[in-house]
Amino acid sequence: MYQVSCLCGAIAIEVHGGIDSIIHCHCSKCRKNSGTAYATNGFIKKAGLIINTGEEQIGFYETAPGKKRHFCKVCASPIFSSNESSPELLRLRLGVLDSDIEERPVSHNFVSSRANWDDLDAELPRYDGHEPSRVVQK
Repeated sequence: MYQVSCLCGAIAIEVHGGIDSIIHCHCSKCRKNSGTAYATNGFIKKAGLIINTGEEQIGFYETAPGKKRHFCKVCASPIFSSNESSPELLRLRLGVLDSDIEERPVSHNFVSSRANWDDLDAELPRYDGHEPSRVVQK
C-alpha cells in the first residue's frame, strides 16, 4: 500500500496494488500541468484507490472529451488523471506519493516536445539542500 497526499494535506489517499508503466512525460500538457520540465506518472487500478480524506476537495479539468486531470481545489496539487477509454485505470502523479516505491520509470516520453532548456543527460552538481550560491532570505 502507498500513501498519497497533496501539498496542503487536504487530500489523503491510499493506493493498493502496484504502479505500472512509470514514465517521465515531456509533452506540453504535462509540462503545463506540472509547471516543470516533465511529469512522472504511473498507472494504478482505480479499484485500488481509497480516498481517506478530502474527496470533496478533488476538482478536475477536462483537457479533451473524456480525459480529466484531477487536482486539489485548495493547493492545486495534481493528483491523478482519468480517461473514459480506460475507466479501470488512473494515471497517478508520482510527486504526490508519501511512500517509497519499488517500481522505477521505464522511459522518457514525448522528448521531441521537451522544454528547450531541459538537458536529459546533464551532469549537473547535486546537493542535499539548496545550491551553495543561493542567498537565503530571512
